[in-house]
Amino acid sequence: MDQRAPRRRRREQAASGARASTAQLPAAASLADHAGLEARARALAARGDRQLLGITGAPGAGKSTLGDRLVEAVGPTAVLVSMDGFHLAQEELDRLGRALRKGAIDTFDGDGFLALLRRIREAAGEVVYAPRFRRDLEEPIAGAVPVRPEHALVVVEGNYLLDAAPSWSEVRKVLDEVWYLEPAEELRVERLVDRHLSFGLDRDAAIARALGSDQHNAERIRLGRSRADLVVR
Repeated sequence: MDQRAPRRRRREQAASGARASTAQLPAAASLADHAGLEARARALAARGDRQLLGITGAPGAGKSTLGDRLVEAVGPTAVLVSMDGFHLAQEELDRLGRALRKGAIDTFDGDGFLALLRRIREAAGEVVYAPRFRRDLEEPIAGAVPVRPEHALVVVEGNYLLDAAPSWSEVRKVLDEVWYLEPAEELRVERLVDRHLSFGLDRDAAIARALGSDQHNAERIRLGRSRADLVVR
């Protein structure tokens, strides 16, 4: 039996109870306040034990951009781990008939993602390897991101960090803090269209995807907004 499991359950239950007891709306911050966001991330990194900071929001919200900025600001004691590394392989998506919905919650290995986060939390004295998603290949690559003992802040970015579905709802309990990114909707959609164009779609197909499956996912992600600690607009 894993001797760390009872400690993990106590910590997750305490975190969940504390959030439930406050019953308050998330705090708000500005996307333009780079210095303030970076200072908040540095304060988390300085708490002593390892902290996991979640960055979530709809597709095109700028999660990876902000995550990279925070890691750079904190320095060598921070690392970025992306939920996108838990995309199911293209071959498996084809087998399941989900390839056209890539990015939906059931096109990720949610249990595997949760297990990695728990290991990052509990095995702070070890190197833990996380996967990375390669957009040029449209495939996850295992063991690409080393989370080292000196990483006091692990920034975790992904779409479904605040989802209420089984397994996914446990993700929130492992994270010390979660920021929900909410840029102007027109800007978010424009970013998505540009992203799809950059990976070879023509403009009509890029717009159709941004306003189709991407928008469906965005609407689901917004349902978790109230469970964030901070809404960044």
